[in-house]
Amino acid sequence: MAVMAVMAVMAVMAVMAVMATWGQLLPFGGVVVLGAMAPGPDFAMVLRHSAMSGRRAGFAAALGITGGIMVWSAVAALGLASLLAASATAYTAVKLAGAAYLVYLGVRALLAARRGEGYEEPEPAASPGVAHAFRQALVTNVLNPKCAVFFVALLPQFLPAHPTAGDSVLLALIPMGITLLWFTLVANVVGAMRKLLSAKRVRRTIDAVTGTVLVALGIRIASTA
Repeated sequence: MAVMAVMAVMAVMAVMAVMATWGQLLPFGGVVVLGAMAPGPDFAMVLRHSAMSGRRAGFAAALGITGGIMVWSAVAALGLASLLAASATAYTAVKLAGAAYLVYLGVRALLAARRGEGYEEPEPAASPGVAHAFRQALVTNVLNPKCAVFFVALLPQFLPAHPTAGDSVLLALIPMGITLLWFTLVANVVGAMRKLLSAKRVRRTIDAVTGTVLVALGIRIASTA
């Protein structure tokens, strides 16, 4: 985890070196920080996996979210994000797919809370929960149409007049680095409290709350224009 965090810091510093001025970097970084810290599906993913399976699973979820941002960065660099944002049909398809996936995850969490599934023994460090956490977080982020809007609306404002694909990729390292650092912190804090969260009643409560949040977010995404 520490190695990945250091790599994220180095990535952000590399982008800073190619940015024209601090005046460009600070507003962009500030928006990214606020976006990463805002409650949403990504935060719910890291919180639940850290509480249920420990900091390793939480960090895997953080990596999955960062991987989703990398995917959207590549899409934006190829110009496909603009196409998605401009096409009502494509945007709606991604929106509904993402909403359905969030509702699916939320219902599973609610069912687990109701039945008390898997709360007797914590998952071992090398369990499939780590890969599962990464996969769930990655899919959740990739199916979030708001990421497309973010990269279409925000990134171009901080790029040169005639940006290359390399410029877009370098600028995308900022949200990737900040997101990884923030959710690594969340995973470590929640993971450190895992003993306090290991009681069956507490874990069922976490599942019930996160499940409700995920379902609500899915419904909200599906119902918004």
